[in-house]
Amino acid sequence: MTVLDTGSIAPDFTLPRDGGGDITLSALRGKPVVLYFYPKDDTSGCTQEAIEFSGLKPQFEALGATVIGMSPDAVKKHDKFKTKHDLKVDLVADEDRKIIEAYGLWVEKSMYGRKYMGVERTTFLIDASGKIARVWNKVKVPGHAAEVLEATRALKS
Repeated sequence: MTVLDTGSIAPDFTLPRDGGGDITLSALRGKPVVLYFYPKDDTSGCTQEAIEFSGLKPQFEALGATVIGMSPDAVKKHDKFKTKHDLKVDLVADEDRKIIEAYGLWVEKSMYGRKYMGVERTTFLIDASGKIARVWNKVKVPGHAAEVLEATRALKS
């Protein structure tokens, strides 16, 4: 399994996004990117995380940063999720999980004694050159977006 850490080049991707079209990571070079991986649209933790990042989007934009959420859900599901919660961040669909796996985040999880495969909630701060500046593994949602914003601010100084 791939282990990406600070200093690694972020694996590139072109994936379909909510609202139509694609997002290509390498096309965003020259500015920071916050790439957060989450398990599933419209679940409590994922919704809270998306709302927190959406609320801080103007502050990320003021730093020149783009915020992208990625899950294995389909674009149609992303569209519904975004509309239902008035989300402002871009959401990309990795239905075949190739990028999620390239980032080493398709892992065995356990809930109530049942084991299953799923996305490990993780955030990457990618610098303007495409290198990973910081990684947050096994993210706890409350306050996470604000912490990522502070790290993005520090990256710019």
